[in-house]
Amino acid sequence: MASWKFKSIFAIGALSVVLAGCSGSMNGMDHSKMNMDSGSAGETDHSKMNMEGTKASSKMADGQTVKPAVLTGKEINLTASVSNQEIAPGKTLPVWTFNNSVPGPQIRVKQGDTVKINLKNQLPEPVTIHWHGVPVPNAMDGIPGVTQNAVQPGQSFTYEFKADVPGTYWYHSHQDSVNQLDRGLYGSFVVEGKNEEKVDRDYTLMLDEWMSSGELSGMNMSGGNMSGMDHSTMNMGHDMSMYDLYTINGKSGSLLDQLPVKQGDKVRIRLINAGYLSHQIHLHGHEFKVIATDGQPINNPGILKDNVISIAPGERYDIEFVANNPGKWLIEDHGDNPAVKGMKATIAYEGAAAGSDKANESEKLTIVDMSRYGQPAKANFTLDQEYTLEYTMNLNTEMKNGEMVYTINGKTFPDTDPINVKKGDTVKVRLVNNSKSDDHPMHLHGHFFQVLNKNGKPLEGSPVIKDTLNLKPGEEYVVAFEADNEGNWMFHCHDLHHASSGMVTELKYTGYKTDFIADPNAGNKPE
Repeated sequence: MASWKFKSIFAIGALSVVLAGCSGSMNGMDHSKMNMDSGSAGETDHSKMNMEGTKASSKMADGQTVKPAVLTGKEINLTASVSNQEIAPGKTLPVWTFNNSVPGPQIRVKQGDTVKINLKNQLPEPVTIHWHGVPVPNAMDGIPGVTQNAVQPGQSFTYEFKADVPGTYWYHSHQDSVNQLDRGLYGSFVVEGKNEEKVDRDYTLMLDEWMSSGELSGMNMSGGNMSGMDHSTMNMGHDMSMYDLYTINGKSGSLLDQLPVKQGDKVRIRLINAGYLSHQIHLHGHEFKVIATDGQPINNPGILKDNVISIAPGERYDIEFVANNPGKWLIEDHGDNPAVKGMKATIAYEGAAAGSDKANESEKLTIVDMSRYGQPAKANFTLDQEYTLEYTMNLNTEMKNGEMVYTINGKTFPDTDPINVKKGDTVKVRLVNNSKSDDHPMHLHGHFFQVLNKNGKPLEGSPVIKDTLNLKPGEEYVVAFEADNEGNWMFHCHDLHHASSGMVTELKYTGYKTDFIADPNAGNKPE
């Protein structure tokens, strides 16, 4: 279990863009120009991609060329392995990767597809994959010791599920995840809807944070093998100010490619927070709409300009705009930390002059209030209906036995009280953040929930359906969901420092029977 962020140990984080919804190594790809033939395959036929005007690959630190990677089709291969990646000019990092890049390749499937993902582990430690936000069958959720045994070095595991719900999701290791996600084991996962509106450009940006230096003690770093580090003995107090470099898709500086657009294009940007801090994202020079949160659509979203979107760990926000203001414009993080200067991408109109608009990351802008955004519509749940079960989760930061822990109703996992349900139950959960300074982005596996109430006030705008909800200190939310996906599911904070230090409970279906048997020798570490 970790109490600090693994990547920070090594070096500098970096900034890049995954163009057209692709992986960190997928520079300059525009999905609107791609042949997305979904025949048998896993690997995309790169010869059919139009890479016009942009770089087709990025260089690894060891001189290898990383091919662009968007994986389509109904059978996909992912290999977890150790590598080195250039993340800023002249700056390299030993990383753990899916398919030799950080982030791993974007997986794009079509609504209704049954997809098979073959994971091969070439790492020195066990690994799993969790499909964050995707309502998979419980056996496919990727939780070591809960739904499967961690995949041992040299072994393989096949995930298979039907992609029923369109939207923007992501995947990451859930084995010792506070460390393994930090080493680079994550990527984006997009389910294309059967009836979704087409756009001209479709870009994905994965946000993250890194540390430029860190204390090292008794570690074996040969070949990127970090198994010599025992995070469980560290109590760093979870000082998040140690993250002094912010990144998009693992790239920075001159390694950053631009996001090309043509005047009149309809542009979709999928924002995914794979880090442990919230980011305030501002699009310069354009009106825009928030069309989805956590992959789920917003009803009749309103026009926004000069607002920031606050994106917490684990959350996704899809924004859409029309390219009607020629030039070069930034999409950037805002805040007081100097590290925000690293989290920028440039939207470049074809034929635009070499200059760019001015960064203004310290400007104070209004955060979009999703509890009052969009228009009301018929929803599945109301505040005053009868629920089968009501449950309160008091979230807190406490000192116990000289260590800082993160509690749910005063307890730490595995001693937290589970939410016990039967299939078909309707469940209302009151979430209260009693921590004085810690945000808690709470993520429920296997289910979506509807947000009903924020700080005692019912939502006024569109129904908000999510799987990850951030609570700032003192905030209270009421959410509701139907127990419609049998299994044993985790409900935890997605600041994984907090999860690894106790802030985890489970949603358990009574009478659910599983064939899974935990292997005591597998080294299962579910958080």
